[in-house]
Amino acid sequence: MNLFGPLSRAIVLAGVLVSAGAPSAFAAPADIALLSQYIGTWSGKGTLTGSQTEDVSCKMQLSSGNGGKLNYTGRCQVAGAQLSVTGTIAYVDNNHRYEAVMNSGIGGFKGVAIGTKQGDGVVFDLKQRANDDAGNDISMASTVTLQNHKISVSFHATFNANGDTIDAKIPFTM
Repeated sequence: MNLFGPLSRAIVLAGVLVSAGAPSAFAAPADIALLSQYIGTWSGKGTLTGSQTEDVSCKMQLSSGNGGKLNYTGRCQVAGAQLSVTGTIAYVDNNHRYEAVMNSGIGGFKGVAIGTKQGDGVVFDLKQRANDDAGNDISMASTVTLQNHKISVSFHATFNANGDTIDAKIPFTM
């Protein structure tokens, strides 16, 4: 099975960052400062592994938004396809947590990742089960870490019908 066509969408949707329209956020100054240190342009390269191995190359722009939010746009090149996501990362006082809501133009996918403060950073976890463009039932898990002035993304997907898996790790630098 060629996993890179149908799953290309899932990789960027679930993995290559989180965001797009978090609920109203009125964060404390420390929460805003924690997120603000990641404003800028980031580049990432990694490897996607499964039945095949493919290089992944990504660019991401984080900018200041309203109410202490970070707006985000990202693009990745994998298996000859270019994929994009947009969104917002914020501390949501009403929910007492960090949240990142992601939106992709591919398949209309939207997801919410909950962030947990760890040391001087935030770790976002996203778990999702969805069908890709070819109708394959896929379980996806992604972790996005903003820590020590670095960003990293880990991604795992399982094709539920046959158990095939795909993994990727992408470190980003500014």
